[in-house]
Parts: sequence; C-alpha cells; structure tokens
Amino acid sequence: MAEIKLIASDIDGTLIKDSTPDLYPEMADAICRLAKQGILFCAASGRQYQSIRNVFREAGENIIFIAENGAQIRYKEQDISVTPMKRKDAEDIVKQLRQYYATCDIIVSTADGSLVESRNREFIDLITYGYHNKFRQVKDVLEEDAQIIKIAIYQKESIRELGEGTLIPMWKDKVKVCMAGEDWVDFMDASVDKGNALRFLQNYFGITKEETMAFGDNNNDIGLMQAAGESYAVENAREEVKAAAKHICPSYREKGVYLVVKELLTDG
Repeated sequence: MAEIKLIASDIDGTLIKDSTPDLYPEMADAICRLAKQGILFCAASGRQYQSIRNVFREAGENIIFIAENGAQIRYKEQDISVTPMKRKDAEDIVKQLRQYYATCDIIVSTADGSLVESRNREFIDLITYGYHNKFRQVKDVLEEDAQIIKIAIYQKESIRELGEGTLIPMWKDKVKVCMAGEDWVDFMDASVDKGNALRFLQNYFGITKEETMAFGDNNNDIGLMQAAGESYAVENAREEVKAAAKHICPSYREKGVYLVVKELLTDG
C-alpha cells in the first residue's frame, strides 16, 4: 500500500448514525493526530457545510469539507469549488416535488445555507437539532434570489420506494440524483459527485489516487470508492457499495473507520 496522504469519509451511516450531530472523541482525536502527521482528512457528505462543520467541531481546523455531495468544497473557511444547478432544472424539480408535501419535506441548498418552505415542526426540529443546519424558512424557495446547489426531499423512515421507483428514474438523465441515506433523495447538477470532488482535491493538493483512502456506505459514496486506491465500505453498507469497494470494515456501530485509521497513526 502506498503512503496515505488523504482520507475521505462519508458521515451518516459510515462514521456515525444517520442525522446525529456528534462525532465520537476517539475519531476527533485521530483526525487531529493525522493532521500532525501531514495526512489530510476530508469529510464527504450530502449534508450542508454548516452541519458537517458542527460534527467535526472538536477535530481541529485542517479538515476539508465536501458538502452537498460535492456541489460545495470548503477548506480553511473558504469555498474552493461551488457547482450550481441549472436554474430551469432546479425550478422544475421543486415544482414536481411539491406534490409530495403530504408525506415529504424538501430543503433547497445554497452555498450560504438552506431554504425551507415546510412548516412541519418535526422536520424543522430534525434539521435544527439533528443536522444543525443553517436555514431560513421562506414562503417560496423559487422567489428567493439564491443560487441553488442542491435540492433534497425527505420522508421519515424511508423514501427508497419513491426515490428508486419514481424520482431517480425520472431525473437521472438530466441531473445527478441519488439516495442519500434511507430517508433522503438528493438532486444536484449532473457533474456533481463525491468521486469527482475527491479527484478535484487530489489535483488541488497534488495527491494521487493510490495515496488516497475513502470510506462509505450508501449509493452516493460509490464515486468515493472509485476515486480512492484504498476504499472501504462499512459492514452496514449497501451491497452495491461493497461491490465497488476494495475492502470491508466494521460498521459505524463498531467504529470501523476509526479502527482502520488508527493503524496509520505513528504517535502511539
């Protein structure tokens, strides 16, 4: 195995339980120790930047953030890449998703936070206290003067039937659309993918695929598996993610990412 210089990990279902706000202390400490060794750590998620930043609040200041599945990449409090959706695609998707408001909620992401039409208190509490999102409630997201980088639709417990049965087939030839956990379907520009974001970072920092390690569990992590020389699907991952990965490691419940990463630590 080549010397690892960059580690990228998904969050929900890979590092921690879906929609939880806190990273366990051992992993936060390991990330700080990796930085001292010159190994970059990248948090790669469908979550928005502010939500990811909160999760890693105890893990130092040198983390790279792949947010919104790669539509936004931030390092040292600066955007180094932002990929907006085509306006017509965004408008058409929002208008179509509104028909599911009886059972679903949507959230529209910009580079500076999210916009929400929903008044569903349970959903608002989830994105406030579960994800720690930065957001504004508005009457109509499409009337806001905002550059949209992602649209996500949420259904409590599972949206997989609607997502895989209707939404993904309907939009897959126009935009990037994927399951993001069990309860979310995400829509981004067609060029957006965690794997493309990881390749951007490899080029940005002069790091090779062979010097990169990645971890994931869901369909939106397959690009990460393909972009890293050392790729790990956690034990609880979808079968197609396991098929794309080079290795399998224990689940987030057993702190599998930490168990692999700690072997790279040289300071005891």
